[in-house]
Amino acid sequence: MEQAVIDESRLKEILKKALIEVFEERKNLFYELIAEVLEDIALIRAIKEGETTESVSRTEVFSILEGKA
Repeated sequence: MEQAVIDESRLKEILKKALIEVFEERKNLFYELIAEVLEDIALIRAIKEGETTESVSRTEVFSILEGKA
């Protein structure tokens, strides 16, 4: 069986072109991926912040969510 030999710079060029083509054709997937990453980062930051802040009761949380606070 013959093996194809591709130099590193040619392989890099082919991969770049393939990725660009995928992003151009499937922009919505790229945007969804970025949105998920940003949401995860925000959630991690909120959790870390919550670990260092004062606790509140369940009642207080729900009164704020219901607009009663």
